[in-house]
Amino acid sequence: MDPPGYNCFVDRDRMDAAVQDLGPKELSCTEPQELKQLARQGYWARSYALRGKVYQRLIRDIPCRTVTPDASVYSDIVGKIVGKHSSSSLPLPEFVDNTQVPSYCLNARGEDAVRKILLCIANQFPDVSFCPALPAVVALLLHYSTDEAQCFENACRILACNDPSRKLVDQSFLAFESSCMTFGDLVNKYCQAAHKLMVAVSEDVLQVYADWQRWLFGELPLGHFARVFDVFLVEGYKVLYRVALAILKFFHKVRAGQPLESDSVKQDIRTFVRDIAKTVSPEKLLEKAFAIRLFSRKEIQLLQMANEKALKQKGITVKQKRQFVHLAVHAENFHSEIVSVKEMRDIWSWVPERFALCQPLLLFSSLQHGYSLTRFYFQCEGHEPTLLLIKTTQKEVCGAYLSTDWSERNKFGGKVGFFGTGECFVFRLQPEVQRYEWVVIKHPELTKPVSLEAAAAPSLLGRPTSSDPADRLSPFLSARHFNLPSKTESMFMAGGNDCLIVGGGGGQALYIDGDLNRGRTGHCDTFNNQPLCSENFLIAAVEAWGFQDPDTQ
Repeated sequence: MDPPGYNCFVDRDRMDAAVQDLGPKELSCTEPQELKQLARQGYWARSYALRGKVYQRLIRDIPCRTVTPDASVYSDIVGKIVGKHSSSSLPLPEFVDNTQVPSYCLNARGEDAVRKILLCIANQFPDVSFCPALPAVVALLLHYSTDEAQCFENACRILACNDPSRKLVDQSFLAFESSCMTFGDLVNKYCQAAHKLMVAVSEDVLQVYADWQRWLFGELPLGHFARVFDVFLVEGYKVLYRVALAILKFFHKVRAGQPLESDSVKQDIRTFVRDIAKTVSPEKLLEKAFAIRLFSRKEIQLLQMANEKALKQKGITVKQKRQFVHLAVHAENFHSEIVSVKEMRDIWSWVPERFALCQPLLLFSSLQHGYSLTRFYFQCEGHEPTLLLIKTTQKEVCGAYLSTDWSERNKFGGKVGFFGTGECFVFRLQPEVQRYEWVVIKHPELTKPVSLEAAAAPSLLGRPTSSDPADRLSPFLSARHFNLPSKTESMFMAGGNDCLIVGGGGGQALYIDGDLNRGRTGHCDTFNNQPLCSENFLIAAVEAWGFQDPDTQ
């Protein structure tokens, strides 16, 4: 068999050990669904030549801006930009954020070419301000390009994609940071065991999750990264979340029970990913990734928009040092009659990322404000989200994270009606810790997502519509986005003059009377939970907490 036809940028000796050219030579498929299956199965992964042809075809089909730099532009500008510098001394553009160029079996000429291409991209895309993934993308594309100019054109087409539903790479710090927050939210929901470990050993778990793109674009070995990129070009950005979640699941499986130090966990994960070929094949990695039943692309887009909006409101649009999540709950100024600082930090690790940087603000305490549901509503209205904490006379502790302003209860005209979103969850802390999320998260088979167009309507909260898509769409995990078998799976929160209810359908996760004196708990369809404490209980204390931006104190 003839050796693969590597180009002049590849170290042939290293590549022969990394990739065997054993696969088919042609691809006749044109149907998107069939192409998706072939990508996942690795149809072109075993043929160096075919992979190159498929990449060219897939990238050529990306819808791009009218004026997108092509190979001829590169030929015109490269001499002026590189000038008299030797390629090895060329600085990398600022937007790569000191990311090193992964070698990916490139020779010295190939590594120099990557630097030249990145500088030419920076010249043609002044709006790209933060894109640490790009060196890895260019280094991989260079393998399958006839020359530097073609590699430049392919990278430009990925950056210039103008299909709003087809996000490919983050190009600003705002987009990058909101992607990190979105990944953290997904870990919290889909990798709870790994998340619990990260919270336990990390001084700042958000900083660990902020590394997720580096795992893929830089640390993964060439063979693994190329397989991820195969699927990424067909299916888009959501694949990256899937693979990063799979990496974290494998890391937890390998390292659970072994000692981890808080100052080294980021490096430990990087090392694990770098050496992943010793324990996990590319096929096993993708198999694990696609076994995760993620939210729809539309729902993830809504979460991303919510995170971007939260960052803009905090003024975080350029790179800056993040606040440690554990500092959100200050030991010296936090006081609760129900939970300790450590318990509150555990709860804080469960809340959506866009609120995790906020600090807890006591809105209501039965010991301060009296045992009155009317007063509870008065203190909580205008705050979204809120955290409900309950301590029973038997010293059991339970509660709920409630996504929506309690003032929403007023739209039901004095009757008890349910509202809220699928971000709500219920939990118990004593006698043992357990969290119960919306049943659809663990059982997506219960529902089929509604189209993005069907969700584009006046907000559930009754706010006026605007030209901003984030304002036109219902909130992330709004029940209207899902075809549910019945309403019992979306009874999140309800409040009347005589009672407060969290969770419904077949029972209630929490029911509290109007005097904040008695309550009950049981299984409900919305959260598929076990009783959170004794099924009928007397209340010792109730607290409601809001989320305060540190900058507004």
